[in-house]
Amino acid sequence: MTLVEQLKDAMKVAMRAKDKARLSTIRMALAAIKQVEVDTQTTPDDAEVTKLVTKLVKQRRDSIKQYEEAGRQDLADSEAAEVVVLQEFLPQQLTEAELEALISKAVADSGASSMKDMGKVMGQLQSQVQGRADMAVVSKILKAQLV
Repeated sequence: MTLVEQLKDAMKVAMRAKDKARLSTIRMALAAIKQVEVDTQTTPDDAEVTKLVTKLVKQRRDSIKQYEEAGRQDLADSEAAEVVVLQEFLPQQLTEAELEALISKAVADSGASSMKDMGKVMGQLQSQVQGRADMAVVSKILKAQLV
């Protein structure tokens, strides 16, 4: 079952359960996928859908931070609930230890020795951690290893 099919099935379940918050989040994700289909005139595969859902999660996290800084905890809580729903459709997240091991291996494989090589290592890591880790966290760990 593709990721889009999983989203559609989850939407039907949310409709039957009358879970408005979950339903609106899933509809938002499906609308974003549909927009990509219209823009590119192609049907996105699971990797592209995962990338898109990851982007939606990142947007929500950025919104949470901004809402909390503005003192709007009600809106931050709403965005956090959307993140929880969206993460159900992403692959299992990597633990920090797994992430550090992957980064160490990528640094060793690429021969990176300074911050100048960071782009090369990030490019190598991107495909391995896409949807499984926040790239900001990956960047922070990589910077710590390269310094």
